[in-house]
Amino acid sequence: MVEDVGVRGVLGAAAALTLGAVALVGVVSWHLTQGTTGVGAGDLVDVVLGRAPDATIDVLVDSRLPRMLAGLVVGVALGVAGAVFQSLARNALASPDTLAVNAGAVAAVTTVAAFGVSVPFVGNTFVAFAGALVAAGLVLLLAGGGAASTTRLILAGSALALALDAVGAAMLLLFDQETTGLFAWGRGTLSQTGLDGVRSMGPVVAATVLFTLVLARRLDLLSLGDDSASSLGVPVLRTRVVGTVLAVLLCACAVNLAGPIGFIGLAAPALTRLTARVVPSVSRHLVLLPLAGLVGAVLVLLTDATLRTLLGAEESLRVPTGVSTTMVGAVALVVLARQARDAGPTRRPASARPGALRGRTRYLLVLTVLIVLAATATLVGMLGGYTWFLTGDIVNWLRGDAVPVVRLGLDERAPRVVAALLAGAALALAGTTTQAVCRNPLAEPSILGVTGGAGAGAVVVVTTVDSPSTALVALAAGIGALVAMVLVYAVTWRGGLDPDRLVLVGIGVAAFGGALVGLLLVWSDPFNTPALYTWLSGSTYGRDWGQVVPVAAALLVTVPSAFLLHRELDLIALDDETPRLVGVRLEPLRVVALAVAAVLAATAVAAVGTVAFVGLVAPHAARALVAGRHLRVLPIAMLLGAILLSVADTVGRTVIVPAEMPAGLVVAVVGAPYFLWLLYRSRV
Repeated sequence: MVEDVGVRGVLGAAAALTLGAVALVGVVSWHLTQGTTGVGAGDLVDVVLGRAPDATIDVLVDSRLPRMLAGLVVGVALGVAGAVFQSLARNALASPDTLAVNAGAVAAVTTVAAFGVSVPFVGNTFVAFAGALVAAGLVLLLAGGGAASTTRLILAGSALALALDAVGAAMLLLFDQETTGLFAWGRGTLSQTGLDGVRSMGPVVAATVLFTLVLARRLDLLSLGDDSASSLGVPVLRTRVVGTVLAVLLCACAVNLAGPIGFIGLAAPALTRLTARVVPSVSRHLVLLPLAGLVGAVLVLLTDATLRTLLGAEESLRVPTGVSTTMVGAVALVVLARQARDAGPTRRPASARPGALRGRTRYLLVLTVLIVLAATATLVGMLGGYTWFLTGDIVNWLRGDAVPVVRLGLDERAPRVVAALLAGAALALAGTTTQAVCRNPLAEPSILGVTGGAGAGAVVVVTTVDSPSTALVALAAGIGALVAMVLVYAVTWRGGLDPDRLVLVGIGVAAFGGALVGLLLVWSDPFNTPALYTWLSGSTYGRDWGQVVPVAAALLVTVPSAFLLHRELDLIALDDETPRLVGVRLEPLRVVALAVAAVLAATAVAAVGTVAFVGLVAPHAARALVAGRHLRVLPIAMLLGAILLSVADTVGRTVIVPAEMPAGLVVAVVGAPYFLWLLYRSRV
């Protein structure tokens, strides 16, 4: 009987691999027929039969074959790497994207290029490998490795990816000459200038895949748990280290060849594991790893060929392959997140617990100090810039007696300073309400997709409407934020709202929104791209009073509502049962709180662009200062958010004059390490 089961298993595995190979051959054949010239399926048959003219062969060899082979190599590398990551972490949502591996590789390559270091093509692989390895190690360390809950792991990876993306964006903005050509590569593209890249990376990927197969037996046993695997003779730590290094090397090769091709490393292993329900032997890593590689290659080439068919060969060249795969992968992430059973919620840090009340004197002292700091930040923001003014200049400007140079300078700075203050307060309030609803102090509007939805809505209008008004941009941002919020809430709902699932679905929606924004940037007028990119990085550049009004109006409406609901927020932050016991209607309250967060995030995006981490750092720091009651946390968090974004804006305008660094990038540099520190403190 055992022998019969073994035979059936071998036959099933062989059939699965054969079907994968056949599917790949079919997709490769279709992919080779897509291009700007008239070479089609009949010409491919002529090539196979040896009767094709030289012109046809030249088109295939010089143009289509390099693109197809690049997709093949990248798909195999990412598919196998994703399967290894998921097995090592025992987490179906682990992937090169959710573990920040691709982001680390891109940031490393971009940084090296920005500083003018000339590295040969193969050398870039080592640069990407170093950046990716550091990112993966940091995420796994902070999240707890194989013991990590799904929420913790994805939060750590998403936060680090945001920070690394900010580093890469800063390099692109500050060193635009040195990083020429990296913008398109940073979105993920299969376009190749020849076969040199494939010749360099193909053998490395093939050899690395073979090495991962050597670990197949250990990975099978590791799925039983660390203790069980160790008792069966598996060196657990060594296996994790070697497996991580091999998977990261595969990702580095893929990134070096084609940039970050998003979410293939998530979708390919997930689809492969689904076949294990029909063919159980597929769950063995000796079959799972190569089959995931085949599926990854099919997904990359199928997405690319479909895009070229729908848009046409020439128009599709403007759309990076990484953008389209990220859209598909983001949907896969949402589906997997909806089905996932988390290993446990992220524990609240001690400073985030309601706990014992702090004294009223302490609260008033903190409030007074922060008001003084906010006033000081406002004053310094008005004084600082390309030209530093004096306090007397501001007094004269307020009286209307300033000289023209001072008047023009302060007229330009005033709306920027006020926009930063109000947007910071709005994001902090949005973050506070979001964290109460999710009962997770590591959640914020940008991670839940609300900020990304607002940014996508605004960019849609900016890229499709000639000279859109401020009100129209704000309206579009609001609609985008509300659509994202409704989508996240609706997809998450399964007879109730699970806070951890809400975070995971939000990350998927945020990824889709980011890919949509990248697509719109590519399709927009090239002359507008730098300005849009700067705005999306979170900048107050060129703000006017019309762009400040929406966020001010939103605060006037939502702040009183938030304070009226402070007791309900205290209750909902505890658990689901306590609010119901005291008569609080839980779901309507969640809807209202998330709607408030969406409106605030949308108007903040309209005022200063997309800014991450303010909604995380400010509420948590407020709870650390005055404990967990929202009556006290709300004003403290808003002041901290206003101060943080205002200081970031001033620093961005003054440290590298005459150039400017967007405030969102400055905040990310500070906020991401703080986020990771919080995650480290909250580990179980």
